[in-house]
Amino acid sequence: MRARLGRDFGRLWAAYAVSTYGTWIAFGAFPLIAVRVLHASAFAVSLLEAAGLAVASVAAFSLGPWVERRAKRPVMIAMDLVRFAVLASVPVAYVLGVLTYGQLLVVSVVSGTAGIAFGAASGAYLKHLVRGEHLLVANGRFEGTSWAATAAGPPLGGALIGLVGPVVTVLADAVSHLLSALGVLRIRGSDVAAPRPDPTDRTDRTDRTDRAQWMRRAGLLGGLRIILRDRVLRRLFLNSILVGGLIMATTPLLAVLLLGHYRFTAWQYGLAFGVPALGGFVGARLSARLVARHGRYRVMTVSGRLRSFFPLGLAFVGPGVPGLLTVIVVEGLLITCMGVFNPVHATERLRRTPVEHTARVLSTWSALSRLLHAVLMVVWGLLATLTGPLAAITVSGVLLLATPLLLPRRADWSADAAAFVTAAAPAGAAVTPLVAPSAAAGSRSGFRRRPRRARPPGPG
Repeated sequence: MRARLGRDFGRLWAAYAVSTYGTWIAFGAFPLIAVRVLHASAFAVSLLEAAGLAVASVAAFSLGPWVERRAKRPVMIAMDLVRFAVLASVPVAYVLGVLTYGQLLVVSVVSGTAGIAFGAASGAYLKHLVRGEHLLVANGRFEGTSWAATAAGPPLGGALIGLVGPVVTVLADAVSHLLSALGVLRIRGSDVAAPRPDPTDRTDRTDRTDRAQWMRRAGLLGGLRIILRDRVLRRLFLNSILVGGLIMATTPLLAVLLLGHYRFTAWQYGLAFGVPALGGFVGARLSARLVARHGRYRVMTVSGRLRSFFPLGLAFVGPGVPGLLTVIVVEGLLITCMGVFNPVHATERLRRTPVEHTARVLSTWSALSRLLHAVLMVVWGLLATLTGPLAAITVSGVLLLATPLLLPRRADWSADAAAFVTAAAPAGAAVTPLVAPSAAAGSRSGFRRRPRRARPPGPG
């Protein structure tokens, strides 16, 4: 039976879908502009990707506590508008003939930072909006949408580039974030924010030592401490950032290899990454059914191991149609496994994170992931300069074979997640639901939320 998650979930899902399709229509836009318009080298393309990730990650460390203490919908709307503004500046500069490599760097940094804040806010709001037993279904729908956009976006973007030039996809991405902000604005349900303790309140803090202790708990590394405290979260974190980092390190190198060395056209490049994404859509749709039949641990372990095996096939990519087919097959197998793995991974992460610290954990997770991605992109850019893009891609595939060793073990998996949540939460901590005026009548006061019945069938 299809789970009914309510109208507000449907609106959140629709907003996510619009911005995700826009992002994937603009897939590879910055590397393509750097290679074809600004004639950048392989190292410069890697640096473009890495600099944006690195600076955005450092800036995002302070965003976790900031997002945590604020209502999530206004944060999502603000971050969408920021991304719209900075991305729209690229086609404007291109038309005026003043587009530079430096501007691409700035846009990459600002949009990346806003993306981390948006992800933290939306993840925390999803946990507030959807009951625990439906989180896997909700994450599966988001994951399926992501892969459907990945399948349709790059080929469509490639066709648009062929017709009207490379920056039109950046404009489409900008407009998608504006539409996403309007979608989030339509949500009418309650919001959520963790209360900020008052450092001047003598009933809570009688001296400066107590105040300093609170400031440390709200500091930049608070999310990391929460992650490291739970054995499953810790291993999931290490595995996911390493796998993601090694895969992302090869993304600009693949652009240089396929577009520069092998002279793939824009539509071929989009096709090479669009068609395999259909596997991700199928995997995301099957994820909940596989978990129901085989259990979360087995599904995560098997799919997590397989997703680390297939990237080595990119070592055999060559020019022409055989090379194109190789990329499609390898990426298709990899993305299918990721489509199964990611919803289970995202659901387990939310379940094991204390509700009042969800935004902080998600922002820390995203920031550290992107920071490692940036470092590995620079390293692999240097490696490609010395050995060539294909050799550097092969090295990444070999190292990925060792990453399944970091997946959670069965002994860790059996640990009681509820005990972790209780231990991790500060005494007396709670989450404040910010109830919209339309929902205020008849609601209970205080922090405690009763399980909500499913709403009448909506778009969710």
